[in-house]
Amino acid sequence: MLAVGFVVFGAAAGALFYVSQPETLRIAVGPADSDDHQLVEAMAEAFGDESRTVRLSPITTGGAVESLALLGAGKADLAIGRGDLGMPAHAQTLAVLRKNYAVLWSPTGAQTKGSKKKAAGKVGEIADLAGRKVAIIGRTGANLELLRTILVASGVDPDKVATIQYGTEETEKLAQDATVDAYLAVGPLDSRITVAAIAATSRSRGAPKFLPVETSEAIALKHARYEAEEIPGSIFNANPPWPEDKVETISVNHLILARKELSEAKVAAFYRQLFAVRDAIAQRVAGAAHITKPETEKEAEPAVHRGAAAVINGTERTFLDKYSDYFWFALLLLSGIGSAAAWLRRYLNRDDRDDTTSHRNRILAVVSGLRDAGSEQDLLVSQREVDAIIGEALKRYDDGAIEQEDLAAFGLVLELFDHALAERRAALQGDPADQAKTSAPTLASRR
Repeated sequence: MLAVGFVVFGAAAGALFYVSQPETLRIAVGPADSDDHQLVEAMAEAFGDESRTVRLSPITTGGAVESLALLGAGKADLAIGRGDLGMPAHAQTLAVLRKNYAVLWSPTGAQTKGSKKKAAGKVGEIADLAGRKVAIIGRTGANLELLRTILVASGVDPDKVATIQYGTEETEKLAQDATVDAYLAVGPLDSRITVAAIAATSRSRGAPKFLPVETSEAIALKHARYEAEEIPGSIFNANPPWPEDKVETISVNHLILARKELSEAKVAAFYRQLFAVRDAIAQRVAGAAHITKPETEKEAEPAVHRGAAAVINGTERTFLDKYSDYFWFALLLLSGIGSAAAWLRRYLNRDDRDDTTSHRNRILAVVSGLRDAGSEQDLLVSQREVDAIIGEALKRYDDGAIEQEDLAAFGLVLELFDHALAERRAALQGDPADQAKTSAPTLASRR
């Protein structure tokens, strides 16, 4: 028993050690040295320093498209990507990394040296972009698709608008392109890339004229991945103010995504830890301050993972909530097994029960014979026979062959024998007063 106890204790300790080990989640992010990559690296360090439940293992990719592909293939548990990129079928939102705003502006300065037209100053709204050329900052196809969505919603045929894409590091080259009539940048409002591009074009082409997306609410209603937003005045420059007043636009979320198959418990643990160390991450990377919870009160695309939604809505299930059904099922199963075992035992001991019945019948036969007993010697013979039967019955009871209820029935027969013996002895002696002195031992004294 001591050895079994040690084995059970060791198994329990091993299981507890295994369960208490931190869960490592693979997170795909790229490209290397990008803002997203730096943020995830800082996140992994913060988790390693402060979390006992979750660890992060970053997987560096060539960009968000490759990161999402790894997520869809099951080679990553989490991924960083924009909400308007091609999402894997089972990708779901875990948290909002930041909100990317579409910023459209046109230069208002004089004709640039070497250009043959003064077209830029004539673009005062999105409808004026028909027949013009728009430069898009960033080579991702998602920015081009976003511009097409804005043009269609504004009543402009996208095929009548020429586009050219520049890398995020080519802001000066973009500013010197005199053939461009307007510019599009997509990023957070404090993006250094957006601010640098606006400043560069203002130096080369004059002060920026910000183009409002007046159909932003209609776009948000038609496309769940976009939201209607406003760009605050003076957000890009204070003096002169850029823009002078608030400007309507649309935004798209940059997301931390998880596989739908990832367990609710793991996602909930990651979500809680993320917001527990968000301030620590922000001390290393300023962009961490933009991390917010996803909206669960309205339909979103992609949908919010059930693990994150449970934490946000306060509906996270406890251990008993998750497994109470299994406990009840186990109790019912054990009860059924116990009943089946009892039936099987009774079935296997049916021969012993037959012997018990035979013993009772033998005692009843002795009781019937007492009425014909003619002497005290006959009573003693009957008593010795019953004593032998009692000895056999008790031995079988000690061996477990006789059940408690069978022994109780056996006792009733013995009481009947005791009464019959006492009555017959009194009759033979002819004096009822001597019954108490000469009566046979009771069942209790025999036991």
